[in-house]
Amino acid sequence: MSVSRTARRTPSPTPSTGVRPILLEAAGLTLSGLLAEPADGPPRATVVAVHGGGMRAGYFDGQADADLSLLTLGARLGFTVLALDRPGYGHSAQQVPGGMTLDEQAAVLSAAFDAFAGRYTVGRGFLLLAHSYGGKLALATVARTPGLLALDASGVGHRYAIEPAERQRLRRHLEWERNWGPLGLYPPGTFRAAESLVAPIPVREGAEVPLWPQRFEELAPRIGIPLRLTFAEHEGWWRHAEPDLAELAARLSKAPVLRVEHQPAAGHNISLGRAARSYHLRALAFFEECLQAAADTDPEHRAGSG
Repeated sequence: MSVSRTARRTPSPTPSTGVRPILLEAAGLTLSGLLAEPADGPPRATVVAVHGGGMRAGYFDGQADADLSLLTLGARLGFTVLALDRPGYGHSAQQVPGGMTLDEQAAVLSAAFDAFAGRYTVGRGFLLLAHSYGGKLALATVARTPGLLALDASGVGHRYAIEPAERQRLRRHLEWERNWGPLGLYPPGTFRAAESLVAPIPVREGAEVPLWPQRFEELAPRIGIPLRLTFAEHEGWWRHAEPDLAELAARLSKAPVLRVEHQPAAGHNISLGRAARSYHLRALAFFEECLQAAADTDPEHRAGSG
């Protein structure tokens, strides 16, 4: 989510130590992003991190505090972490200035998995970690792409707390509050650092925002991998009271594992707040469990374990 319009021209910050920029060709687009790999051997698996609307891949490499970065944490724990600028953001904004629809982005992201696997060791396979609009994209991608191992998404639900038409009438400071929540949730320097992460929401992407509740109804029965959804304590864009979450869970009937949780002391932009490390550790722990469960059901793994 954006901070200000004037900040969009601010150059990108230097990535954290061990994180490097990457360009990846996928479905005719050149996607930019950030990459962190384990320093002491091949990865156990590859986490693909997908940012929300009006942000960029650097959302997952928070610069206000060294503990915020998902990329550095994941690499230290043995994962490759690839944070991509979605189609219409970063480098690809030059190729598709109007952006892409959700289905078009899902096709590109699916192709990006193959492109990345052709150049890098991915370990056991791909895990998805997504935020906000990126969560919508991740769900759409999972529904069409076999073989993905698990999905962890924050800041995305099935019913808006405020309808898109009402959002257009929000004053800027009220929209800001829904994006971030209380100022004390973030370490000093967060908002200055975040100025370099914001980007215009592409027109075609923005036009589809009102369609999400119906799209979710279509996608939910097709999600057949382990799924974890997290709502920040101060989430302002989605309904997340207990009845809402029960309704949400009922629609995701095909997921073999489903967890719907709240993250204390966090706003919508969880990965930039003080709670980022806690959230990232929980997500990576969920991925660890999914990898172990997959190994336990793998006949070759069982045969070699005794």
